[in-house]
Amino acid sequence: MPGAFTFGCAGTRLARDEARFLRDADPWGFILFARNVDTPDRLHGLIDSLRDAVGRNAPVLIDQEGGRVERMGPPHWTGWPPPLDHMLTVRDPERAMRLRAAMIGAELRAVGIDVNCTPCADIARDDTHPVLRNRCYGTVPETVALLARANAEGCLEGGVLPVMKHVPGHGRANRDSHHALPRVTTSLEELHATDFVPFQALADLPMAMTAHVVFEALDPERPATIAPDVIDVIRRDIGFDGLLMTDDVSMNALPGGTAERCEAALRAGCDLVLHCNGDRADMERVARTVPALAGRAEERAAAALVRRPEGATLDIDDARAELAALAA
Repeated sequence: MPGAFTFGCAGTRLARDEARFLRDADPWGFILFARNVDTPDRLHGLIDSLRDAVGRNAPVLIDQEGGRVERMGPPHWTGWPPPLDHMLTVRDPERAMRLRAAMIGAELRAVGIDVNCTPCADIARDDTHPVLRNRCYGTVPETVALLARANAEGCLEGGVLPVMKHVPGHGRANRDSHHALPRVTTSLEELHATDFVPFQALADLPMAMTAHVVFEALDPERPATIAPDVIDVIRRDIGFDGLLMTDDVSMNALPGGTAERCEAALRAGCDLVLHCNGDRADMERVARTVPALAGRAEERAAAALVRRPEGATLDIDDARAELAALAA
């Protein structure tokens, strides 16, 4: 079995020593960033090299939300406005979101990427940190749930698996978890009535990503990613039984070193560790620390990949024309 972790890589080409390391480490999958993106042909070649290194059709992930979180952009790929802004400019946001996600998915699948880390099911608030706010889809739970579902269905139509994030909710965070630890003091009753609602509505999706956020009503010290009581709420109350991956364990919201973060996440109940920075020494620590997928985590990973689409099922030119016609 592959390791219960996903790795990035350093650049636009896979060096021989990187390929040897990845062969031996055998991550479940890979995640790409702007540092890995060049021309379509070179990107496709990199993805083929990653899969060749582990000898199987490993999932390849990316965060291609549109707006600020857009690893692939012009001139080779479509540039998108932030989701929250975009949905204010169209007559039928549900249809527009599905078309947008399907078009993004089709562009990803054309170069070999088969997992997009979207939809973002967090609820935007006045005090949501700017790093997240316009990545959200709305300000009320029902709108977010509706548009997140449309996004997930669009992903599948575009040929990629969706990963909903950031469960159980990042919208109340007023700090950037890349650099600091956000804390939410909202009561559990209020969280159930608001933040958790979109995630409950999408609990059937194959994969989800945790929030590096402290929910004081559940655990006053540990962020959700490493808090067993929060993971229990995700599984029991929200009802998500798919593959649960951490947000990037390189982010500064998590305490301790890399190995300690990985161990804490797995103990808490996460199935998979997401490591993104491509730093070799750090990845070696992960590979030494994190075991192979086993038990329920292995079953969830297999179930997720069974749902991986064979390819895009939409005509991207027709979708682009329909989306343009929805402009308000």
